[in-house]
Amino acid sequence: MGSIDYNFETYFNLALEYKNTAEYEKAERTYLKALELEPKSSEALYNLSNIYLLLNKPYEAIKCLQKCLQINPSDYEAEYFLSLAYYRVKDYEMGEKFFEARLCRETAVRTQQKTYPNIMQRAKLWQGQDISDKTLYTYYEAGFGDMIMFARYIPEIEKRCKKLVIKPQIELSQLFRDNFLKSDVMNYFYDEKSFDFDYHVPFLSIPYVLNLKGDEVFIHHDKYLNATKDKIDFFKEKYFNNDKFKIAIKWQGNTYYETDRVIDVDAFSPLFELADTKIYSAQTFEGAENLKKLSEKFDITDLSPDLKDFSYTAGALANVDLVISSDSSLAHLAGAMGIPCIVLLPYNYNWRWHMDLSKCDWYDSLKLFRLGEKESWKGLVKRVVKTIL
Repeated sequence: MGSIDYNFETYFNLALEYKNTAEYEKAERTYLKALELEPKSSEALYNLSNIYLLLNKPYEAIKCLQKCLQINPSDYEAEYFLSLAYYRVKDYEMGEKFFEARLCRETAVRTQQKTYPNIMQRAKLWQGQDISDKTLYTYYEAGFGDMIMFARYIPEIEKRCKKLVIKPQIELSQLFRDNFLKSDVMNYFYDEKSFDFDYHVPFLSIPYVLNLKGDEVFIHHDKYLNATKDKIDFFKEKYFNNDKFKIAIKWQGNTYYETDRVIDVDAFSPLFELADTKIYSAQTFEGAENLKKLSEKFDITDLSPDLKDFSYTAGALANVDLVISSDSSLAHLAGAMGIPCIVLLPYNYNWRWHMDLSKCDWYDSLKLFRLGEKESWKGLVKRVVKTIL
């Protein structure tokens, strides 16, 4: 049997195998060996940067991605992931600049072509110039949680323009309409030719265009969204008219991009041991079928039949004492409403929660609990229960 030729390609492919099997420390060491042989391999540097992000080593990821851009200055994928690494270490001034590269990514291009085919031809991209006598059009480009998180900037844009037109996802439109009375919130997709605007800006570009520095990016970090009284009263009468400590839970968000944030519903079983407590499920759509696993064993009330959109969800949350959720839109909504919320993070968690998990910069009412490297979700929930007792 012949010996293996450990050349660059061998190390690179072996590192990729380690990455695919989530053996990240081995992948890191093997990519470093590959780079000893070919130090200017942008592909190896790029892959290693992704490993560093998974290992929660953003500073090392930044160095790798900076080298990638020295080799290929037009590498927008490297720019995009460099922005996420900067965000993880709370360097938003640098991160926002490179985050603009996301608009060149394949997924973003497809979204723009499908949803906003006329924008680039209709008007100029707003880049921070005076628009006090102009109409600005801003539109969704990401998930519900991202839109809720960045909605904090809407009052700031309203000050800058004569009229603001917002196109969120249909599920968010009524919630935004209830809260941002100065803006024209679109209800659904209709032809952009049917209304006039002078400038446009993608929703996630707003903090960059506003030129927010340092902690300014976290402005309006408490109670910038509210439910309407009629929906609060509706949910109180139908579901919450009791003296129990009320906890709403959610175990799954959108799995299109990530599955690490999905929590096995059985993990929530320790919550049902809490005295004088009533548990409610706020899980909707994907993942809702797993509620049966809990309802067969425990007394849990399903709110989903009346969670028609986020304005209804806000009405429900206004009645609870605590939300315990996966990293999902429900956690963002709770934070934006100032409702106490515990977010259950996977071991490899998202950039927006930063390095210091002892506090949440985006929302005052959120507490972050990270899954241990060898910990089960149920073990994490048991840790959470100890903080509630």
